[in-house]
Amino acid sequence: MAKAYWVATYRSVTDPDKLAAYAKLSGPAINAAGGRILARGLPSQVYELGLEQRTVLIEFDSVEQARAAHDSSAYQEALALLEGGAERDIRIIEGI
Repeated sequence: MAKAYWVATYRSVTDPDKLAAYAKLSGPAINAAGGRILARGLPSQVYELGLEQRTVLIEFDSVEQARAAHDSSAYQEALALLEGGAERDIRIIEGI
C-alpha cells in the first residue's frame, strides 16, 4: 500500500491567534490518527510561479488513513478554531 501525503497551503492568514489555537489541537489530532508532520512553514525557495505561502506536509500510511484523520472529531474540533482565520487548500495525494 502506498503512503499518502496531506499537503496544506495557506493562501493567507488573517488571524494568527486562530491559527495558533488550531495548531495547538490539530498536531495532536493528526498524530493520534497516524499522521507524521514532515515539514511546515514558509518555503526556503520558490521557483516558476511559486508563491511564498505557509505549507504543511504530513505523511500517512494510506489515503484512507489521511481521509479518516481529516474527518475525525478531534481534527474537526481543531478546524473549527481556524474558521475565518485563514484561507487554505488541503490536498491528499498518494505516494508512488
